[in-house]
Amino acid sequence: MKKLFILFCFSFISVFAYSQWEWQNPLPQGNTLSSVWFTDANTGYAVGGDYGIGGTILKTLDGGITWSTLSIGTTNQLHSVTFADANNGFAVGENGTILKTIDAGATWAIESSGTTSALYSVFFPNPNTGYTVGKTGTILKTTNAGATWSTLWYPGNDLTSVYFVDVSTGYAVGDQGTILKTTDGGTHWILLWYGNPYWYSSVYFIDSNTGYAVGTYGTIVKTSDGGVNWTELQSGTTSDLYSVSFLDANVGLVTGNSGKILKTNDEGATWVAISSGTNCQLYSLSFPTSTIGYSVGFRGCILKTIDGGTNWVAESGNVTSNSLNSVNFTDANTGYAAGWAGTILKTTNGGATWISVSSGTTNALNSINFPNSTTGYVVGYGGTILKTIDAGTSWNTLSSGTTSVLNSVFFTDGNSGYAVGYAATVLKTINGGATWTANSIGYLCALSSVHFPEPDIGYAVGSSPYGASILKTIDGGATWDSLPPPTASWLNSVYFIDKNTGYVAGDNGTILKTINGGSGWITLSSGKSFGLSSIFFANQNTGFAVGSEGTILKTTNSGATWATLPSGTTNNLYSVCFADTNIGYMVGDNGTILKTTNSGGFPVGLTDFFTESNILKMYPNPTTTCLTIETSAIPIKNQLSISNLRGQQLIIRQITQPKTQLDISSLPSGVYFVRLTSDKTVATGKFIKQ
Repeated sequence: MKKLFILFCFSFISVFAYSQWEWQNPLPQGNTLSSVWFTDANTGYAVGGDYGIGGTILKTLDGGITWSTLSIGTTNQLHSVTFADANNGFAVGENGTILKTIDAGATWAIESSGTTSALYSVFFPNPNTGYTVGKTGTILKTTNAGATWSTLWYPGNDLTSVYFVDVSTGYAVGDQGTILKTTDGGTHWILLWYGNPYWYSSVYFIDSNTGYAVGTYGTIVKTSDGGVNWTELQSGTTSDLYSVSFLDANVGLVTGNSGKILKTNDEGATWVAISSGTNCQLYSLSFPTSTIGYSVGFRGCILKTIDGGTNWVAESGNVTSNSLNSVNFTDANTGYAAGWAGTILKTTNGGATWISVSSGTTNALNSINFPNSTTGYVVGYGGTILKTIDAGTSWNTLSSGTTSVLNSVFFTDGNSGYAVGYAATVLKTINGGATWTANSIGYLCALSSVHFPEPDIGYAVGSSPYGASILKTIDGGATWDSLPPPTASWLNSVYFIDKNTGYVAGDNGTILKTINGGSGWITLSSGKSFGLSSIFFANQNTGFAVGSEGTILKTTNSGATWATLPSGTTNNLYSVCFADTNIGYMVGDNGTILKTTNSGGFPVGLTDFFTESNILKMYPNPTTTCLTIETSAIPIKNQLSISNLRGQQLIIRQITQPKTQLDISSLPSGVYFVRLTSDKTVATGKFIKQ
């Protein structure tokens, strides 16, 4: 029976995909940040995530100049973060998620909350006593620093924010104007206000009597008598407000929708709109000092003030927020991306920085292709064709002879190229784009992608009134033959490794393969049911497809099987390109640019976790509370990770000593895997938590 159990574990884990995709735009990352908390002027944390990608925790040690992404081992979005002191912190989120760190974010343990309700806010009045509130009126309390949580309240309405004046007196606010108060540490709650159309998002108290709550439609209310009475203040806006914080009895700030920041200097009597420099929703405020403050929000927005909120500067950045439709690299360092509103970006340092290049048009650009290091072409809406001969420094508009939307461009050399698009448009040039000739393909279709594995042999894919379309030419585009595809789904991308072996990706998770130059097509199983926008092969065996909701698929066996790689985003991805086998890029909605330097990561298999390393010892095993890990070959720096059967990394720690003790008491009972990695060594093993 034990042997069967181990075989089952292998089968499960071998299909789980690890990957490593780094954000290049926006920076430090592009997922929503819901909450921010600073333990001092320089050290802070921001949490968030978007549905379907898991939680995000960022940390800064230099006042927001740089941020690192922390590994947390949960697939749930996080909504709130707080720290009781410099080392002990908590984050809460979807499905009753509670995370705890005792080492300033180096590791995070999953706490048992006893609920599956979403938790929206967490607050600790002292290191041992904490409260969290959430969906359908959930209120939980701990008195032992998060080791256990008890349920206090289930009245029905969602609660979005909790704040305690001291260990006994606290407030919670939420849907339908709900304001609750407790004076006995949460044992009993009094309903102070209920029944108006407002949704209160945040509550903050200056002292035991004076507090504020903010919410929808620009609502700001104030109490001066410990919540007995509340007065609605004139905010001067109808924008939804999400967070409130006061620097002293007089000075307070509020953030909200469309980058809204309001400030008062007179206890809320009047509010002045402050320029934030962004139109993103700002969900959270944190002021570690009376002058230094931070706000975070949608698409990873991070702002900072050093003058008490009068002026704000962006600590996050993006070269563009326009959707990017195409990416192309001429070598490992030099690449280009094109997208909406005439956007063209360029990097010369492997994506470390991107600059915006003037394209001379505001038309959406759909495809970019460089046949050599200096000459490139872009096509897009309105029949737009642009050309550069100076590596993207300047772009000239070429006459295409059409107003049809052009979706794809491909050049076989510096002079000969093709562009395809809607209304059965197929254009060819033999003089570097000086003139373009329209080729007839004989029937109505919309073409999405074109690729030539050889100068005369090319393929174009798209859709027609009769279903999917695949076209082939063997005479350099003079004539095109229709190849019958085994699908009716719209086809979005075509890529050929050589004249015989090629792949097509499209809607409904469609991936097709041919090994005989398109005479026959095999339908491959992608495991997806939604759109795939782009397909690219880095070599004969290794290929990638990207698409809706941040989907990244990878094959290492010429398409026989495809593994899903976590991309870290739910933004639609439209284009993928690899400079070599390991270094790849993809682009998509909201200016998304992602990069990998390890071929996107690799599926975890038998050799990763079930080959025991003789240089790694773990004891006691089985264990209940503490695990000691020893290694006989320790370099200067190792990364130690502990993962569960789902492949989720629950604990990650940097170690520099040959012996390490870990507190694993918070882990549920089960089998766990240990992986010790450095630039020279990989050591693996497993243990049982009883």
